[in-house]
Amino acid sequence: MDTAFLITSFATLFVIIDPIGLLPIFIALTPGMTAGQRRAIAIRACFIAFGILSLFAFFGEAVLGFIGISMPAFRIAGGALLFLTALDMLFERRSKRREDQAHEGEDYDSSSDPSVFPIAIPLIAGPGSIATVILLSGQADGLQGTFLVLGVALAVIISAVLLFMAGSLLERALGKVGITVVTRLLGMLLAALSIQFILDGLKAFGFAS
Repeated sequence: MDTAFLITSFATLFVIIDPIGLLPIFIALTPGMTAGQRRAIAIRACFIAFGILSLFAFFGEAVLGFIGISMPAFRIAGGALLFLTALDMLFERRSKRREDQAHEGEDYDSSSDPSVFPIAIPLIAGPGSIATVILLSGQADGLQGTFLVLGVALAVIISAVLLFMAGSLLERALGKVGITVVTRLLGMLLAALSIQFILDGLKAFGFAS
């Protein structure tokens, strides 16, 4: 498979999952916990999220075909969704929404393990990352390509685990301003990649060259 596709896949998934942007939410959801407790929650949440993304990578396109949605149409819709996510990142709406989702999880049961909800779902395996995995798997060549996409997804999720484990150190190193700057840069990259998804979908329909 083309190396450029793997690089683009990693960049897209890294931007849409946004482990750096998730870091302050993870810290807020695990107050007063030991390093071991945070490590266990991080590993459990990322394992569940990867399982969900794997399910959609293998069966997402079949489900779309069953309900009569073509991949080019889904690619355009997915690109539009990613572009809206990019706007949220650029104008700080995404962080507020994720904080609201985190608070919803706390309201549900403040003493429960946050690894499944809200960390795994919807903060990691949310609509954006699910749509991205389906789109990338549709662009990949056969079963081997799908496994490569999942390998890229696993690499992104492992980076999230490592960030979560080093949460306290990174929080002190980056600070609020540092995290904001990184989020803005990732938003710019995601906006460009989402437009490329839309152009690819239009090309498949014969509306772009």
